[in-house]
Amino acid sequence: MKKYLLVLAGIMILVPVGFLGYLIYTFEYETQRLINYQPRLTTEVYDRHGNKIANLFSDQHRYYVSYENIPPRLIEALLAIEDTMFFEHYGVNPDAIMRAIIKDVTAGKLKEGASTITQQLVKNTLLTREKKFSRKFKEVLYSIRIEQQLTKEQILERYFNEIYLGHGYYGIKTAADGYFRKPLKELTLKESAMLVGLPKAPNFYSPTRNYELCLGRANRVIARMLELGWIDQATYEKATQERPKVYNDTLSKNSGPYIIDEVMRQLGDAFPDIRSGGYKVYTTIDMRLQEAGYKALQSGRDEILKRAQEAGDLDENMQTQLNGALISLDPYTGEILAMVGGYDYSLSPFNRVTQAKRQPGSAFKPFIYQVALDSGMSPASLVPDIARTYTYAGADGEEKTWQPKNYKNEYKGMVTIRDALTHSRNLATINMVSDMGFGKVVEGLRRYGITENLPPDLSLALGTMMVSPLDLAKYYTMFASGGGLTNPILVREVVTPSGERVRYENKRRQVNTPQQIYLMTSILKDVVNRGTGTFARVPGIEIAGKTGTTNKNVDAWFAGYSPSVETVVWFGHDNNTPMRRSETGGRAAGQAFRYFYEDMLRIYPNTKRYFDRPAGVYDISTDAESNASEAFTDTSKAPDGTEGATPATNEQLVF
Repeated sequence: MKKYLLVLAGIMILVPVGFLGYLIYTFEYETQRLINYQPRLTTEVYDRHGNKIANLFSDQHRYYVSYENIPPRLIEALLAIEDTMFFEHYGVNPDAIMRAIIKDVTAGKLKEGASTITQQLVKNTLLTREKKFSRKFKEVLYSIRIEQQLTKEQILERYFNEIYLGHGYYGIKTAADGYFRKPLKELTLKESAMLVGLPKAPNFYSPTRNYELCLGRANRVIARMLELGWIDQATYEKATQERPKVYNDTLSKNSGPYIIDEVMRQLGDAFPDIRSGGYKVYTTIDMRLQEAGYKALQSGRDEILKRAQEAGDLDENMQTQLNGALISLDPYTGEILAMVGGYDYSLSPFNRVTQAKRQPGSAFKPFIYQVALDSGMSPASLVPDIARTYTYAGADGEEKTWQPKNYKNEYKGMVTIRDALTHSRNLATINMVSDMGFGKVVEGLRRYGITENLPPDLSLALGTMMVSPLDLAKYYTMFASGGGLTNPILVREVVTPSGERVRYENKRRQVNTPQQIYLMTSILKDVVNRGTGTFARVPGIEIAGKTGTTNKNVDAWFAGYSPSVETVVWFGHDNNTPMRRSETGGRAAGQAFRYFYEDMLRIYPNTKRYFDRPAGVYDISTDAESNASEAFTDTSKAPDGTEGATPATNEQLVF
């Protein structure tokens, strides 16, 4: 009989234990989310100096921190207030559970928590927040299973990264950065206590909502540490008296929305989890220059509106449709320093730097004249600034005529290439292209890497193709870098959470010689000093550049460069309606260009200010009386006095 009783007792013990073991192992699948912990992490985007531009995340803003980088004092503060027996129990605290059961049974409902840190982690990650005995039972079983699979250190690491701490902050590192703008290692005891006191009621105790309540909760944490003997009286008194400064920052901290949109567009295919993968993206942007670019664009727009108001021409269309774009880069590396896609992202996220296609107008002329220089002409070569009539067949086969004009309807006869470009003479440019041969000009442009959207007729000379400011900035790197065509780049490097580095290299190829490009730079300096671009002149630094104004003043451009920085500015109406006739590229865009460079010199006073003159460029006197001289090279030789005669003004040429 005694034997049977022992067997029965054994069965009664083994069955519940076996059933409990069975339940634990059936929860293997559910607990894998914590065992193989892969939380959604925030991607951080930085400028070239390591300054944060923005955080990218989907539903949870979280920075990850490994256990080794969590300060011991922070761990002590958490254990003091939440689970002093953490390193001694196996996921649950039996004594605390018994006390809680007695209170729950007495109350007739689940009232007392008694949760260990492991249980809190399970509850917040794997279970709902409903207060039922069945959920509590699962919580206990899951916690035991987690403790079997993970070390105490791994559990703490997951807890510190998973826990919600109010204000949209998930994880202790995120909250430290958000509330205090500090890394974990720089937190004071009071700040640590404020953070570990939040999980109980993160929104209620949030320091940005209820600062005094948060301090009171933190002081209870510190008092508990004193009670446990983990700090001394002096430390306690100092910590309880501290009142840390708390910041109420936005979660995204997005200080460059146009930049971030472009980063997302460029990296989206390679990193589809860009918003949750926890990457660090290092861009080429200089946020100080980005801010200068925004201010310059805003000031330029304000000036345009002010002039319209003073003239009595300000209307609703101009107020709502006038916009602009600015891109600045290092022409030698292609690294984009500033990219302002519009004057107000909140009103229009459309990035006019990368997405808007517009006619560059006369801002394209330097490329036409560069072909002429490379074909043997020089800045002193003469071209006819005279009226011509061109005939061509229309779409219906009917013969039509084209009679291009100069901007001011004046004609100078024979002018030098230098003067023709300095004063942006349309007729001289068209006549030069016609005399050189259209095919030869197109061939030269293709050598420079300009191959897209080229019109198949003489309107090419007036810049009638469609380009974005980014496109034009790329083309102008040939001038600004001494003959190298450089692809603009925005992203330098992406670092994965595992530390893998993906670097982005730029593409640059030499398409011209420094000597030939210097001739063009010398002409474009004249554009700024005495031509159509005087509004872009900046005291104390040499600027070379070209204005561009399209038909009916629909577009206003200034594309220019200093010895080390290139910048393109555009203004126009988003609906393609004309601006006022007085708003030319020189006046509208040139002023904003100047504002930007003036700010740049204040930010970086050691910026290179004078262009280098390469060997192989020589001067020859062109006027003994005025001591005037001109620059020449072995390709663009000095004229021999046999310049051609001016063509007759009534000559009919096929367009």
